[in-house]
Amino acid sequence: MRKILVTGGAGNIGSALVKKLLQNQQNFIVVADNLSTGLKNKLPPPSPKWKFINCDINKYKGISELMISNNFEYVFHFAALVGVARTQENPIQVLEDIDGIKYVLELSKNTGVKRVFFSSSSEVYGEPVELPQHEHTTPLNSRVPYAIVKNVGEAYLKSYKQEYNLDYTIFRFFNTYGVNQSPDFVVTRFIRSALNNQDITVYGDGSQTRTFCYVDDNIDSCVKILDENKVVNDIINIGGDVVIKIIDLAIMIIELTNSSSKIINLPPLKDGDMTRRQPDNTKMLSILGRDLLSVEEGIKLMLADKNFVNSCVE
Repeated sequence: MRKILVTGGAGNIGSALVKKLLQNQQNFIVVADNLSTGLKNKLPPPSPKWKFINCDINKYKGISELMISNNFEYVFHFAALVGVARTQENPIQVLEDIDGIKYVLELSKNTGVKRVFFSSSSEVYGEPVELPQHEHTTPLNSRVPYAIVKNVGEAYLKSYKQEYNLDYTIFRFFNTYGVNQSPDFVVTRFIRSALNNQDITVYGDGSQTRTFCYVDDNIDSCVKILDENKVVNDIINIGGDVVIKIIDLAIMIIELTNSSSKIINLPPLKDGDMTRRQPDNTKMLSILGRDLLSVEEGIKLMLADKNFVNSCVE
């Protein structure tokens, strides 16, 4: 039996990862989350195959007791303060995530963990100097605390490999959406507004571009990387590569929901809202072995989920 720790497992990506890992009968999963942004209702139904621990990864006592009392083979360290607005408003809290990274790596080294999987972010690229953004050739141009913390985390993993031979995989996640995404993220926020025929607010003129990855495509890639022992001591972009303007995303969602919502332009965010973002996801597509869902297909899947729709309608 493989014993796997998933920190931040009550979040959008973390909870989807837990559900996918549980499809393998050889896995036993421990979810550690302090529920600061995650929700327990995102997790699977109770089962002898997994358990939940309310734990702040950034506090040594809780995470040390958890990891020392279990012999984890693998750790997915996905716990972090996320969201552009939230991280801008709480920069000191963002920086505290460095403590959690250090604790997880030190305890992994001391408790026999075989590999640590780390959720980095497209934010490490900062304002892009080239597109698409490649894992090894694109310069990292990060400025905001959230991006800097992810960059520091990547450096820690590489250093622990060099000094202690602790294997790692770094996932640079680009925008990932799905039914369990927090309502303050762009796709869910737009859908919620549209379903309620409320104004959809867009920062600036909406010309900033993004790519979007449906959560199943993200998680299928991550689990294949675990199961097939790929991307060992390396970095991989996880995200879609089809570029869409934020204003066009809003228009698409209004059309798909048959909404009467109007688009309202807000002042641009003062920092952290990059004008462009697009990964080179060649490595991801090669591992996944199939095409990714289009944004339209992914949004239709979300709208077909009655529980999600009911949670959005006020």
